Amino acid sequence: MSDNQTKEPKIKGGSFVIETPELERVMTPEDFTDEHRMIAETVRDFVDGEIMPRDEEIEKLDYELTVDLLRKSGELGLLGADVPEAFGGVGLDKVSSTIINETLARGSSFALSFGAHVGIGTLPIVFFGTPEQKRKYLPDLASGALIAAYCLTEPTSGSDALSAKTTAKLSEDGEFYILNGSKLYITNAGFADIFIVYAKIDGEHFTAFIVEKGMEGFTLGPEEKKMGIKGSSTRPLFFEDVKVPKENLLGEIGKGHRIAFNILNIGRYKLAAGAVGAAKEAIELSSKYANTRKQFDTPISQFPLMRKKLAEMNIAAFVMESMVYRTAGLLDEALQDIDYEQPDSGVQVAAAIADYAIECSINKVFASEGLDFVADEGVQIHGGYGYIQEYKIERIYRDSRINRIFEGTNEINRLLIPGTLVKKAMKGEIALLEKAQALQVELLQMVPGQSFEETLAREAHFLDMSKKIFLLVGGLAVQKLGTKLEKEQELLSNLADIMTDIYALESALLRTRKHLTRTTEEKAAGMIEMTQVFAYEAFQRIEGLARETLAAVETGDMLRMQLSVLKKLTRTAPLDTVALKRSIAARVVSRERYTV
Repeated sequence: MSDNQTKEPKIKGGSFVIETPELERVMTPEDFTDEHRMIAETVRDFVDGEIMPRDEEIEKLDYELTVDLLRKSGELGLLGADVPEAFGGVGLDKVSSTIINETLARGSSFALSFGAHVGIGTLPIVFFGTPEQKRKYLPDLASGALIAAYCLTEPTSGSDALSAKTTAKLSEDGEFYILNGSKLYITNAGFADIFIVYAKIDGEHFTAFIVEKGMEGFTLGPEEKKMGIKGSSTRPLFFEDVKVPKENLLGEIGKGHRIAFNILNIGRYKLAAGAVGAAKEAIELSSKYANTRKQFDTPISQFPLMRKKLAEMNIAAFVMESMVYRTAGLLDEALQDIDYEQPDSGVQVAAAIADYAIECSINKVFASEGLDFVADEGVQIHGGYGYIQEYKIERIYRDSRINRIFEGTNEINRLLIPGTLVKKAMKGEIALLEKAQALQVELLQMVPGQSFEETLAREAHFLDMSKKIFLLVGGLAVQKLGTKLEKEQELLSNLADIMTDIYALESALLRTRKHLTRTTEEKAAGMIEMTQVFAYEAFQRIEGLARETLAAVETGDMLRMQLSVLKKLTRTAPLDTVALKRSIAARVVSRERYTV
């Protein structure tokens, strides 16, 4: 397109560790359009009117009810948000589909059934299907006439997905692929019609297939008895000489990993969006309970330790929300010019999504652990009542635990975050090594200033120093360990956590600064205070991770020298976070909900 020539270059995935984007290029919830807000209202009305009144029935695993509700959401256009209009969908932007995922989170198990269908179930065909496959399946997937499931995990392959044992062999007449094997923990299995299944052709070439319910030799095992998300279907699948028409091969032979990993990337950021919604609900439940529950003739919301919990829960949700919508904006920009009617659209999609694999993993790790923290504190605020099923916080607590396992465990994602960055640097996609080398010269002359008169100047300083710390520690680890670094999982995890806190801090800071261009400091006080607290505490964590990593790669005088450099970078005055959290908590208690 001719207007592409005037567009700014896309922000490179992972570049946040060495660059800071301009404010106008960062998507925030304050940038929502009237259409975005209308979509959120539509979903809220659907949840309140259709899902919440049937909540107990859904939790008892009523297939018919879940399918009926999915079809009703299809009538509203919610199932077709990510499906192009040309194939029967609505073709909304990624911010809109993120809003849908977040707002549906109050629907608990139904939200999972919905998410598995519209995300990992439907997107493989949207992104990688042939025009014929898209025309055949997408209109019915967008309406809910067909329900989808995604089938990757096997009894012996979880995190190591490419070690799958399910096989596919071309029939003698060349018309079918014969599938044999099994899949485990498949969401929506009990009522799905379409299954995205991964198998190795001739036991070697990892490939995706579209398998339909009812194909001979395709059977289901019993429902798993789960800790949480009890209203969602989770069953194993078995394939015994299942004949799949050759035209149901999805993507290219031997390139199934392109589909699997990129769909998981999208799934990770969508999971984070759901975590934001669940965290907000937990804050609302907990703040309302704290205002009504009295001990010693006083509402427990008036006790400082209870208020501290509510403040920290709110800060976690604020940062999660800032990261998720920033990432949605990046994905929108990356995918906006792709024509899904073109045969090579899958290749373009794979490249676009893969570029933000780091950000997707960071969102998944931070939000899943953030929600676990919020849910846990929510139970604590409820006291003994939080352990009783009558109170929804108990279910949020149980349901949240799976998020650290879904879409690649957090341990695997922590290895992917720095590992992917190093690969991008080695390919010359990010000037990481050059920046690390330049830092060595800069550190010799650097004396960080400590005068922070402007609003959020201290937090911007923390962000700048954090990026330098990452370059210092990461560069040293690569220099000292070389290719052996990939086996040092503890160090990779530390680097991942530093990168995650940098992305989180930067997302919150950019959001708040952007908001300040449109309003007064008084009206933005909540955002400012949350950004200040998070920045200070993240900076302390980053310093600790850096010290631990340096001690693992250096000894003696060299270690002392590196620690002295780190001390120079982390020099700062204490911040009164107690007062800031009290101020944040006062707003939450007053409004009885998540608040910025």
